[in-house]
Amino acid sequence: MVEIEDRWLSITDICKHLGISSDTVYKWIEKKGMPAHKIGRLWKFKKDEVDDWVRSGQASD
Repeated sequence: MVEIEDRWLSITDICKHLGISSDTVYKWIEKKGMPAHKIGRLWKFKKDEVDDWVRSGQASD
């Protein structure tokens, strides 16, 4: 099965990708403006948006 490159990632997926906990992701969404999209009750992420955000330095304290 071929995986679609530009798919929406779940909290679990983005945590694995970044090597951080879900608590950190929720804090970054709330306090640091991490790019995330709420779909119903679920948060979804675009890998490229998150990678660009991290590279810009906004994830650092």
